[in-house]
Amino acid sequence: MEEGTLKSPRHPTGTAPGLAATPARCDYGDADPFQWDTREDCEVRQILDRIGDKWSLLVIALLDVSTLRFTELRREIDGISQRMLTVTLRQLERDGLVKRTVHPVVPPRVEYQLTPMGRTLHTTINALVVWTEEHQNQIAAAREEYDRRAATAL
Repeated sequence: MEEGTLKSPRHPTGTAPGLAATPARCDYGDADPFQWDTREDCEVRQILDRIGDKWSLLVIALLDVSTLRFTELRREIDGISQRMLTVTLRQLERDGLVKRTVHPVVPPRVEYQLTPMGRTLHTTINALVVWTEEHQNQIAAAREEYDRRAATAL
């Protein structure tokens, strides 16, 4: 490896993919800024993509409050299609975040609830929401300043 390249202990080559020739700008110590690899086969990236999408976040937030049926979820989530809700619930169930319960009645009653692991995820997501609420005015001001500078640069 060339001197001055970014080292990444999580990658077999010791460098992040596609960055072997990138000059190092700082010493990251034990931190690995490339831990959330952008390759499609990176499992961590896949999980982050799933739990970070808008539909999953809304489903997790709603199921933290109570167990809900499919129709109740669909009614509460503005703009979600039946197909997208189905896909989202299946993915969250596959990841062990949501439990699907089918009650043997006619017609079948299906309910969804967060698993214990899903509840811990909601706690983490809630911390991010609180941070966003606390900083939304600063972010809005930064955006306005950026847009003003960008407009004058044209």
